[in-house]
Amino acid sequence: MTAEVKPSSPPLTERQEARRRRILHASAQLASRGGFDAVQMREVAEAAGVALGTLYRYFPSKVHLLVATMQDQLQHMHTTLRKRPPAGESAAERVAETLMRAFRALQREPQLADAMVRALTFADRSVSPEVDTVSRQTTAIILDAMDLSGPPDPEQLSAVRVIEHTWHSALITWLSGRASIAQVKIDIETVCRLIDLTGPEPR
Repeated sequence: MTAEVKPSSPPLTERQEARRRRILHASAQLASRGGFDAVQMREVAEAAGVALGTLYRYFPSKVHLLVATMQDQLQHMHTTLRKRPPAGESAAERVAETLMRAFRALQREPQLADAMVRALTFADRSVSPEVDTVSRQTTAIILDAMDLSGPPDPEQLSAVRVIEHTWHSALITWLSGRASIAQVKIDIETVCRLIDLTGPEPR
């Protein structure tokens, strides 16, 4: 059976993009103050100055909204990291530094971080495209820090996936109070050593 291919959504107009940004900002603000439970669709709509029906056209559920909020937060982090790249000598050191900087950015807003991670955990198949985007953004952040001279090989990509999984897991264990920041740092630095065991040395 051939899978049905859904047509891609047309690009947002400038006005629609501005509306979407207001919604994401409202979502982040509410989550920062009260976590996952504080993000109620009606309150988001009111804070963003849009009708509730309009909000649901952009984001069909609270989980869709919070996963999109994480996409937005990661995009901002990536922009900041590109302006001030990591200074480590090895790829492992640079990736570990980058991921700890991203972690500390989330640490400054623990209720927002918890809301976004819970949304990722609750996400079902309907949210798969948004979850995939979060994964691609995390991968892009790691690859930028590696500073490869060419495209990553399969072994390097495998290492990146393991690092990504460990970073998300470390975030969850810290948010649940089961790991200290010091332990997270040790775990991240340990898993990042996989990079130096795979492929040619980055430039």
